[in-house]
Amino acid sequence: MPDFYSAAQYLLFLIIVTALVKPLGGYMERVFSRKPTKLDRVCLPVERTIYRITFVDPDREMTGREYAVCFVLFGLVGTILLYCILRTQQFLPWFFPRYHTTPLSPDLALNTAISFSTTTTWQAYAGENTMTYFSQMAGLCAQNFLAGAAGLAVGVAFIRGMSRELSDTLGNFWVDLTRSLVWILLPGALIGALLLVWQGVPLNFNHYSVATTVEGGRQVIPQGPVAALEIIKNLGTNGGGFFNANGAHPYENPTPLSNFLEMLAIVLIPAALTNTFGRMVGQPRQGWLFYWVMVLFFCLGLVFVHHFEQRGNSAFRNVDLKHGRLQAGGNMEGKEVRFGIGSSTLTAVVTSNTATGSYNSMPDSYSLLGGMVLLANMLLGELIFGGLGSGLYSMVMATAIAVFLAGLMVGRTPEYLGKKIGPPENKMIMLYALAAPVCILPLTAIAVSTKAGLSGLTVNTGPHGFTGILFAYTSCFANNGLNFASLNANTPFYNLTTVVAMLAGRFGLAIPALGMAICFARQRNTPATSGTLPTHSLPFAVLLAVCLVIMAALSYLPALSLGPVLERLLFGP
Repeated sequence: MPDFYSAAQYLLFLIIVTALVKPLGGYMERVFSRKPTKLDRVCLPVERTIYRITFVDPDREMTGREYAVCFVLFGLVGTILLYCILRTQQFLPWFFPRYHTTPLSPDLALNTAISFSTTTTWQAYAGENTMTYFSQMAGLCAQNFLAGAAGLAVGVAFIRGMSRELSDTLGNFWVDLTRSLVWILLPGALIGALLLVWQGVPLNFNHYSVATTVEGGRQVIPQGPVAALEIIKNLGTNGGGFFNANGAHPYENPTPLSNFLEMLAIVLIPAALTNTFGRMVGQPRQGWLFYWVMVLFFCLGLVFVHHFEQRGNSAFRNVDLKHGRLQAGGNMEGKEVRFGIGSSTLTAVVTSNTATGSYNSMPDSYSLLGGMVLLANMLLGELIFGGLGSGLYSMVMATAIAVFLAGLMVGRTPEYLGKKIGPPENKMIMLYALAAPVCILPLTAIAVSTKAGLSGLTVNTGPHGFTGILFAYTSCFANNGLNFASLNANTPFYNLTTVVAMLAGRFGLAIPALGMAICFARQRNTPATSGTLPTHSLPFAVLLAVCLVIMAALSYLPALSLGPVLERLLFGP
């Protein structure tokens, strides 16, 4: 019976997402093409006011270089402002010295500032003991909106470049940023926050409460504007929790329904961007192909993780763990009883496939193979839905590689969307494809071969410790934020080296993607012929899926063999 309820939940989730892909994708296409929408009556005056205050000319378009510079500078300014807030929070409102007992060192503040400005939201701190309400709202929550909108803007500029011909511009970064905020993230966050408050997520600025337990002990119960941060951390594919326990905390995620709604908030925009892409390039079937390839890998992740977690540990095979019709059984270590294996698996697969580390269970406590699936999801490149914008252009870049390989096999110049994939485009593709392994693997090697890196393994060593380190750098490069709690990442070594991975994952992927877009925008569309490879067919979908697996395996299989695979061979599931 537990398997039936889990399967029903997974199926319902996919049905809702699939049903909303087309309407939401069409809405975003209208927003970024500056066509009329139902929210214009409210949003247009706000947009005009923002342009008037910031002296932005909405009709001026930018080259790819200008767009990239604005994107980088916007992230830099956001990082500096957030760093200043974090370093001075003890002088700002809502600082409770009795409860905010964990100070922010310079390296931790820098790590946190860069983490939130890149949508990584890697947390080497306990939110309730470290961050004030002011830091959470004016700092972290604001960056969740701004960084998420900036990522979505880059994704839209990428799509625009793929759709244009004989053009040297990709749009205006400030216009795309403003429209991402005003038309998409702010309305979505308002609706989502009201739903979460309805489910019991607090939204207040009250002082921390102190209660006396039944045993006579003293318990501090943090309060705060949790719902405001909770919804945008998911909607903006950020993931930083108001509390240290993140989505496992009952104030962040009180019910199975709130968990389901939060997972929908994470996936809806990245999934709908596939439809936006198809509409803007004039090939809707291309967008649907991307969506169904994403769904294929997403379903495989659900099946494998659920199977490995439900099976549990072989050491307990002879023990009856299922004492009731609704008892989950299996591996419940690190999971909340109110969610069980089904909702925990859904959350783990959603968050590891997207740039959102909003967990409700501890990845470190998953079975060896279940944890490896979560790691593999991130190593694929966060293109199974992925982050705002990043998931879509990651899928397109992977598609370009598949097209190039297919072109080599038949002896034709590779083409995609009526454009040639020549030397300039190949340079952007290779920069994009090599960025992850060139960043993740050396950083992992340095960490496992130095005293400073090994000192973070306070609980687990050996293959599991290696997996924890690899997981950390992979998560940071993927701008995800998931972590193995057995790795103590709050040290100068990890605070600084994870920053390298975060920056590489944010800008080392976005800039080549914009370069690829401008290369396509400068070309003229060529009509399809009988020799043109159809990139919206089932055979091409199979080719794309196989290429994704092969590329990840060639880059990371040796590393996986030293971590979860070796641990599985030594110790069992």
